[in-house]
Amino acid sequence: MPDIVDRDINRVLVANRGEIARRVFATCRRMGLGTVAVFSDADTRAAHVAEADAAIRLPGNTPGETYLRSDLIIAAARASGADAIHPGYGFLSENAEFARAVLDAGLTWIGPPVEAIESMGSKVESKKMMDAAGVPVLAELDPTKVSEADLPVLVKASAGGGGRGMRVVRTLDELPGQLAAARREAESAFGDSTVFCERYLETGRHIEVQVMADAHGTVWAVGERECSIQRRHQKVVEEAPSPLVERIDGMRERLFDASRLAAEAIDYLGAGTVEFLADENGNFYFLEMNTRLQVEHPVTELTTGLDLVRLQLQVASGYRLPAEQPAKRGHAIEVRLYAEDPAHNWRPQSGYLNSFDVPAATVEFENPGSPGIRLDSGVQDDTAVSVYYDPMLAKVISYGETRAEAARLLANALAGARIHGLVTNRDLLINVLRHPAFLAGDTDTAFFDRHGLDTLAASVVSDENEALSAVAAALSDAAANRAAARVGARLPGGWRNMPSDAQVKTYENVSGAVHEVRYRAARSGVDVVGHDGVAVIETAPDRVVLEIDGVRRRFEVSRYGSLVCVDSPLGPVTLTRRPRFVDPADQVSAGSLLAPMPGTVIRVAVQPGERVSAGQPILWLEAMKMEHTICSATDGVLTELNAEVGRQVDVGAVLAVVEDPTAEAHAAQ
Repeated sequence: MPDIVDRDINRVLVANRGEIARRVFATCRRMGLGTVAVFSDADTRAAHVAEADAAIRLPGNTPGETYLRSDLIIAAARASGADAIHPGYGFLSENAEFARAVLDAGLTWIGPPVEAIESMGSKVESKKMMDAAGVPVLAELDPTKVSEADLPVLVKASAGGGGRGMRVVRTLDELPGQLAAARREAESAFGDSTVFCERYLETGRHIEVQVMADAHGTVWAVGERECSIQRRHQKVVEEAPSPLVERIDGMRERLFDASRLAAEAIDYLGAGTVEFLADENGNFYFLEMNTRLQVEHPVTELTTGLDLVRLQLQVASGYRLPAEQPAKRGHAIEVRLYAEDPAHNWRPQSGYLNSFDVPAATVEFENPGSPGIRLDSGVQDDTAVSVYYDPMLAKVISYGETRAEAARLLANALAGARIHGLVTNRDLLINVLRHPAFLAGDTDTAFFDRHGLDTLAASVVSDENEALSAVAAALSDAAANRAAARVGARLPGGWRNMPSDAQVKTYENVSGAVHEVRYRAARSGVDVVGHDGVAVIETAPDRVVLEIDGVRRRFEVSRYGSLVCVDSPLGPVTLTRRPRFVDPADQVSAGSLLAPMPGTVIRVAVQPGERVSAGQPILWLEAMKMEHTICSATDGVLTELNAEVGRQVDVGAVLAVVEDPTAEAHAAQ
């Protein structure tokens, strides 16, 4: 246990939201510290607000109005009596001016020194500093001087992280446009449009080292993590220890030495992460140093037994770290559960999350102590997922004695989770965790490209099992209708003393596939038409038991309007009940381009009357801090445009209409 050296902290304000705010609050409660939340109007009913001892409203919705307003956050700390501020990650967590303002206000900053943040705040300058300190680096390229010989290159935002402002460029023709897009995205996310370029390695391993340093000269290199499986340069799957580092003799020691050099070069204090890009031979190059807690810190906690937030608080209070750092144990894997549709260009989702539960989770925001599942979630049942923030819902983390055990535990926990109301990347995560290449430790940054996103994003439920879930949905709906009926509610399944026509219910899955279920009341109960070997054992509004070729299966069914969610050991299935009759007013003209998510129009490339080609960009939306391109689905003429720059649009809104004039001419003949 560290020795007390300096001052105490009594009440902590977390200048953040969602999962990381809840994570910090959990440790504060275990330490007997008071907690203060800040929240935007969009987060009024968020879980982190309800859990804090006190909460202060930041008027507005966007990050620029709320979580990026250092003056409002410091005023909230003063009003609530907080004596320390924890920045979490993202937003102002790596903003040196914010850290300085916290200290100037007489508050304790739970983070590194201002000078260290400034040193690492610019990726351009930080690389020069690390190079001088003897840490291997990739050379920086001036965007105005990139040549054909430099390609491909990676455009990166100098400030911030999380994949914002990053673009891969393979031709000189596309460089100006990608630079402009990266600058816009960086400005929106971090308030700094500075970008730079570096040589892009098509395949590589993203390895990072967790460091922890105190004010007394002790620097721990706690352990490495591998975060190679990424989408849009954002991490999706993280694990500790790294399979690559485990395989190559001496690599861990070299990584730890380089990470300690990096921390010592800037007189670092507290928790930080030194990130590297490595090749299969164990060579590695400095990417950046995150002067904050990382999203993926739980895998280090599970494999060391540490509470990194507790250590942050202790170090900020002047505590001394023990000379000996903890040894690693077992294996941990974390996945980021996003409200997004990987099968459709990672389209982010917003709306209402009706139900969220991971029954396999044994603990929240702490280490299980034995093989099991930890849940770090920013959402609960009945949560509104906003367009203003990152679409991550939760982190689900497994700990096992072996890597294979950790992967199996995590895949099964995800398959058994109840996630109702939004499309998520759950199936993708399960498929990755069960993929032979992942299980073999072959996990470089080109994983999705190499193994095919279409395959990895496919449903984990077979067509046959999905059809059985549709049967359960239909029988459950019928039971719910009977229970709600005023007359005949007590009759057993509508049985009559003569043959009856089959009842028909139709459902559609998230990919548009249709399931038509036919069933009829019989003397023995209910018969399902067209499903040989399926016997109905029990039906109720919330559950159905089927016997399938002699094996009984239980299906749990939940309804939210026309949405029907079926959970069973066969896998989770989400269906939409099709109405018997369609209102013509609800139909959309062919060629319509619909808004895939709520957002703001930031650019329009085509005007009505112009001819366009399939795949040609028509306009761009900004949502959840990312740019999204809306392209024409067909060749034709843009006949309608309902989007101007700055306009807010709702999901499903008709943005534009592309028509093929030749088709109309042929129809008239």
